[in-house]
Amino acid sequence: MRENLLKIFPELNQIKNNELREKTIAVWVEAIKRGGWKVADLERIPFTLLIPECPVNIIDHTRGVIQVAIEAAKKLRQFNNNTYQIDDDILISGGLLHDVGKILEYKNTAEGIKKSDTGKLLRHPFSGAGLAMKHCLPDKVVHIIAVHAKEGDGGYRCPEAVIVHHADFMNFEPMKMG
Repeated sequence: MRENLLKIFPELNQIKNNELREKTIAVWVEAIKRGGWKVADLERIPFTLLIPECPVNIIDHTRGVIQVAIEAAKKLRQFNNNTYQIDDDILISGGLLHDVGKILEYKNTAEGIKKSDTGKLLRHPFSGAGLAMKHCLPDKVVHIIAVHAKEGDGGYRCPEAVIVHHADFMNFEPMKMG
Protein backbone atom coordinates (compact mmCIF):
# COMPACT_ATOMS: atom_id res chain seq x y z
CA MET A 1 0.00 0.00 0.00
CA ARG A 2 2.86 2.36 0.85
CA GLU A 3 4.36 2.16 -2.64
CA ASN A 4 0.98 2.80 -4.26
CA LEU A 5 0.48 5.88 -2.09
CA LEU A 6 3.92 7.19 -3.09
CA LYS A 7 2.86 6.81 -6.75
CA ILE A 8 -0.49 8.57 -6.42
CA PHE A 9 0.87 11.27 -4.10
CA PRO A 10 4.39 11.97 -5.44
CA GLU A 11 4.43 15.08 -3.22
CA LEU A 12 5.12 12.72 -0.30
CA ASN A 13 8.69 12.58 -1.59
CA GLN A 14 8.96 16.35 -1.12
CA ILE A 15 8.77 15.87 2.66
CA LYS A 16 12.45 15.94 3.57
CA ASN A 17 12.02 14.59 7.11
CA ASN A 18 11.84 10.80 6.71
CA GLU A 19 9.97 10.26 9.98
CA LEU A 20 7.34 12.85 9.06
CA ARG A 21 6.96 11.33 5.57
CA GLU A 22 6.45 7.84 7.02
CA LYS A 23 3.94 9.06 9.59
CA THR A 24 2.03 10.92 6.86
CA ILE A 25 1.87 7.71 4.83
CA ALA A 26 0.81 5.73 7.91
CA VAL A 27 -2.18 8.04 8.42
CA TRP A 28 -3.34 7.43 4.84
CA VAL A 29 -2.83 3.66 5.25
CA GLU A 30 -4.88 3.56 8.43
CA ALA A 31 -7.66 5.71 6.99
CA ILE A 32 -7.94 3.46 3.94
CA LYS A 33 -7.99 0.29 6.05
CA ARG A 34 -10.41 1.62 8.67
CA GLY A 35 -12.69 2.99 5.98
CA GLY A 36 -12.82 -0.40 4.26
CA TRP A 37 -11.31 0.93 1.04
CA LYS A 38 -8.42 -0.04 -1.22
CA VAL A 39 -5.88 2.43 -2.60
CA ALA A 40 -7.45 1.99 -6.07
CA ASP A 41 -10.79 3.19 -4.66
CA LEU A 42 -9.32 6.67 -4.09
CA GLU A 43 -9.67 7.27 -7.83
CA ARG A 44 -13.46 7.05 -7.59
CA ILE A 45 -14.01 8.77 -4.24
CA PRO A 46 -15.20 12.33 -4.89
CA PHE A 47 -13.41 15.00 -2.92
CA THR A 48 -16.79 16.37 -1.84
CA LEU A 49 -20.39 15.19 -1.59
CA LEU A 50 -21.57 18.82 -1.75
CA ILE A 51 -21.23 18.87 -5.56
CA PRO A 52 -23.55 16.35 -7.24
CA GLU A 53 -21.59 13.95 -9.46
CA CYS A 54 -18.37 15.70 -8.45
CA PRO A 55 -15.90 15.37 -11.35
CA VAL A 56 -12.79 15.57 -9.15
CA ASN A 57 -11.62 12.67 -6.99
CA ILE A 58 -9.89 12.85 -3.62
CA ILE A 59 -6.47 12.25 -5.21
CA ASP A 60 -6.68 15.11 -7.71
CA HIS A 61 -8.16 17.47 -5.15
CA THR A 62 -5.47 16.67 -2.58
CA ARG A 63 -2.73 17.08 -5.16
CA GLY A 64 -4.28 20.33 -6.43
CA VAL A 65 -4.43 21.72 -2.92
CA ILE A 66 -0.85 20.82 -2.08
CA GLN A 67 0.51 22.11 -5.38
CA VAL A 68 -1.27 25.46 -4.93
CA ALA A 69 -0.02 25.58 -1.33
CA ILE A 70 3.60 24.88 -2.34
CA GLU A 71 3.55 27.58 -5.01
CA ALA A 72 1.83 30.06 -2.68
CA ALA A 73 4.46 29.40 -0.01
CA LYS A 74 7.23 30.17 -2.53
CA LYS A 75 5.67 33.52 -3.42
CA LEU A 76 4.82 34.41 0.16
CA ARG A 77 8.37 33.63 1.23
CA GLN A 78 9.63 35.85 -1.59
CA PHE A 79 7.53 38.84 -0.51
CA ASN A 80 6.95 38.49 3.26
CA ASN A 81 10.29 40.03 4.31
CA ASN A 82 10.74 37.24 6.87
CA THR A 83 7.76 38.46 8.91
CA TYR A 84 6.80 34.83 9.44
CA GLN A 85 8.29 31.44 8.66
CA ILE A 86 6.80 28.64 6.58
CA ASP A 87 7.93 25.08 7.26
CA ASP A 88 7.68 23.24 3.94
CA ASP A 89 7.61 19.76 5.49
CA ILE A 90 4.75 20.76 7.81
CA LEU A 91 2.91 22.46 4.94
CA ILE A 92 3.22 19.43 2.64
CA SER A 93 2.28 16.88 5.30
CA GLY A 94 -0.71 18.95 6.44
CA GLY A 95 -1.81 19.60 2.87
CA LEU A 96 -1.59 15.93 1.96
CA LEU A 97 -3.62 15.02 5.06
CA HIS A 98 -6.13 17.88 5.12
CA ASP A 99 -8.97 15.69 3.76
CA VAL A 100 -7.77 12.23 4.88
CA GLY A 101 -10.73 12.11 7.29
CA LYS A 102 -13.06 11.95 4.28
CA ILE A 103 -11.92 8.35 3.84
CA LEU A 104 -13.73 7.68 7.14
CA GLU A 105 -16.51 10.21 6.51
CA TYR A 106 -17.63 8.40 3.34
CA LYS A 107 -18.76 4.85 2.60
CA ASN A 108 -19.50 2.87 -0.53
CA THR A 109 -23.18 1.97 -0.96
CA ALA A 110 -25.35 0.48 -3.68
CA GLU A 111 -26.46 4.07 -4.45
CA GLY A 112 -22.88 5.33 -4.67
CA ILE A 113 -20.60 6.99 -2.18
CA LYS A 114 -22.50 8.48 0.75
CA LYS A 115 -21.86 9.68 4.31
CA SER A 116 -20.81 6.89 6.63
CA ASP A 117 -22.15 6.52 10.15
CA THR A 118 -18.86 8.00 11.36
CA GLY A 119 -19.24 10.84 8.88
CA LYS A 120 -22.70 11.66 10.20
CA LEU A 121 -21.17 12.19 13.64
CA LEU A 122 -17.70 13.56 12.81
CA ARG A 123 -16.73 15.77 9.91
CA HIS A 124 -13.40 15.01 8.30
CA PRO A 125 -11.36 17.71 10.09
CA PHE A 126 -12.10 15.92 13.38
CA SER A 127 -11.50 12.35 12.22
CA GLY A 128 -8.42 13.39 10.22
CA ALA A 129 -6.93 15.27 13.17
CA GLY A 130 -7.62 12.25 15.38
CA LEU A 131 -5.77 9.93 13.02
CA ALA A 132 -2.84 12.34 12.81
CA MET A 133 -2.64 12.55 16.61
CA LYS A 134 -2.78 8.76 16.89
CA HIS A 135 0.26 8.56 14.60
CA CYS A 136 2.11 11.22 16.60
CA LEU A 137 2.34 13.78 13.82
CA PRO A 138 3.54 17.23 14.94
CA ASP A 139 0.90 19.46 16.51
CA LYS A 140 1.16 21.89 13.58
CA VAL A 141 0.16 19.14 11.12
CA VAL A 142 -2.79 18.18 13.34
CA HIS A 143 -3.66 21.89 13.54
CA ILE A 144 -3.67 22.24 9.73
CA ILE A 145 -6.06 19.30 9.37
CA ALA A 146 -8.31 20.48 12.20
CA VAL A 147 -8.68 24.10 11.04
CA HIS A 148 -8.56 23.82 7.24
CA ALA A 149 -12.36 23.94 6.86
CA LYS A 150 -15.15 25.99 8.42
CA GLU A 151 -14.34 24.49 11.83
CA GLY A 152 -11.29 26.74 11.91
CA ASP A 153 -13.08 29.97 11.02
CA GLY A 154 -12.76 32.69 13.63
CA GLY A 155 -9.85 31.02 15.41
CA TYR A 156 -6.08 30.98 15.10
CA ARG A 157 -4.44 29.44 12.05
CA CYS A 158 -0.66 29.16 11.83
CA PRO A 159 0.85 30.38 8.51
CA GLU A 160 0.92 26.86 7.03
CA ALA A 161 -2.75 26.35 8.01
CA VAL A 162 -3.74 29.66 6.41
CA ILE A 163 -2.06 28.59 3.18
CA VAL A 164 -3.68 25.12 3.12
CA HIS A 165 -7.08 26.60 4.03
CA HIS A 166 -6.98 29.06 1.14
CA ALA A 167 -5.51 26.51 -1.30
CA ASP A 168 -8.36 24.15 -0.39
CA PHE A 169 -11.04 26.75 -1.00
CA MET A 170 -9.35 27.90 -4.20
CA ASN A 171 -9.78 24.33 -5.44
CA PHE A 172 -13.37 24.04 -4.13
CA GLU A 173 -15.25 27.35 -4.48
CA PRO A 174 -14.96 27.83 -8.29
CA MET A 175 -16.17 24.25 -8.80
CA LYS A 176 -19.32 24.94 -6.77
CA MET A 177 -20.20 27.78 -9.13
CA GLY A 178 -19.67 25.92 -12.37
